[in-house]
Amino acid sequence: MASNRHERKHSQRFEAGLAVRREVVGADYVQSALDGATALTWPLQELVTEYCWGEIWTREGLSRRDRSLLNLGMLAALNRGQEFRLHVRGALNNGLSREEIIEALLQVTIYCGVPAGVEAVRNAKAVFDEIDAAGQAGGSE
Repeated sequence: MASNRHERKHSQRFEAGLAVRREVVGADYVQSALDGATALTWPLQELVTEYCWGEIWTREGLSRRDRSLLNLGMLAALNRGQEFRLHVRGALNNGLSREEIIEALLQVTIYCGVPAGVEAVRNAKAVFDEIDAAGQAGGSE
């Protein structure tokens, strides 16, 4: 983050969101997103970090595991493949097993339609395959 817009002091909510975001989806991913931000896209990074991660993900009403499960269902239903794949990794980081993820996607299939479910399972499997190929954690439980 070389430019001044990235170096300015941020709110406590932004800093809290940044910490949660790094823990859930991975520090490398977050750093890449921040470093890749331009003058046009930096406001979106601030908004997502401060409000999505800093306001909602830090609330005590639901566990991170539950929030991950909800995100998988919503992102699958909305057919948002890239974000869905990111949150599959986050769900594994937050304690969901591969079997639980697939079980949730079976429910998505029934309530949101077969095309949404098929695409979600395809995306989840792609993430599992990437993890296996890299020898990372997130194996079957």
